[in-house]
Amino acid sequence: MFKKILLFAVICIVSASCSKKEASYVPKPKGFNRVDLPPHAYQKLAQEHPYTFEISRFAEALPDTFRTAGKHWIFINYPQFKANIQITYKDIDNNPALLKAYIDDSYKLASKHQIRASAIQEQRVLSKTGKTAILFKIEGDVPSPYQFYTTDSTKHFMRGAIYFPTATKNDSLAPVIDYLQKDMIQLLNTLNWR
Repeated sequence: MFKKILLFAVICIVSASCSKKEASYVPKPKGFNRVDLPPHAYQKLAQEHPYTFEISRFAEALPDTFRTAGKHWIFINYPQFKANIQITYKDIDNNPALLKAYIDDSYKLASKHQIRASAIQEQRVLSKTGKTAILFKIEGDVPSPYQFYTTDSTKHFMRGAIYFPTATKNDSLAPVIDYLQKDMIQLLNTLNWR
C-alpha cells in the first residue's frame, strides 16, 4: 500500500512540474572578453645584470623607472596583457643583517595585500637550477597575485612580483595570471647568478 501511495505522489509531482507554464526570461550574465594567449616561448635576458634567466619572447625587459629603483631593477613588460613582472635585485655583501632585512621586507610587501586578499599562501619551491625560492600566492582582487624572493644567502637577493595596473577583477584575468605564473616559474628555473 505504501509503495502505491509513494508512486502516486511521484506521478503527481512529475506531472505538475511538466505542466505548461509561461516562459520566464532571465538576462544573460555579463560576459568577459576572450583572451588569446600565445604559446610559451622563451629567450635569455639580453641585458647585463648580476643575474641571468629566460623571459617570454612576448615580453620586453625594461629598466625600472621608479625614483627608488636600484641599478639592476627591471620590469618584464607584457604589453599585450598590460601586466609586468617587477624584478628587484639587491647585493647582500655577505651581511646577515642585510639579508634578514630584505627577507622581512619581502614578507611586509606580500602582507600589504591582506586588506583585499582572501588568502595568502606561502610555498617553498626548489628550481631546476637548485635554487630555493619562497613563492607567495595572493588570492582575491589584488594587483599582485604572485610574488617571490630568492637568494644565495651571501651575495645575491632577488624579489619578483606580477603586477596588473588595472581595476579588472582577477577572476576575469585568471587565464593571464596562470600564463604569467608559468613564465615566472620559468624565470626561477633558469635563474643563475653572475
